[in-house]
Amino acid sequence: MAHTVSSRKRIRQNHAHNARNRWRKKRIQSAVKTFEEIVVHHGPYAEAEKAFVAASSVLDRIAAKGTIHRNRAARKKSRMARRLASLRKA
Repeated sequence: MAHTVSSRKRIRQNHAHNARNRWRKKRIQSAVKTFEEIVVHHGPYAEAEKAFVAASSVLDRIAAKGTIHRNRAARKKSRMARRLASLRKA
């Protein structure tokens, strides 16, 4: 158990930051999953493109906050862009 005031505050902060980061990562998962479901089920290209833009926006905003690394966000966006391009060809 923490004894000093600063260590108790640090525990409270860690708890809040951890909850916030979990919420942000869940937002990424749901946005990417929405996009993937459209692509897997060969949904309309326009709908997939809209989901891609939304997921990219979420990834960029969360990477800017530091929850995930900006290179990880870029890698996910790149992979989604390739999936979108393959949907367009099909």
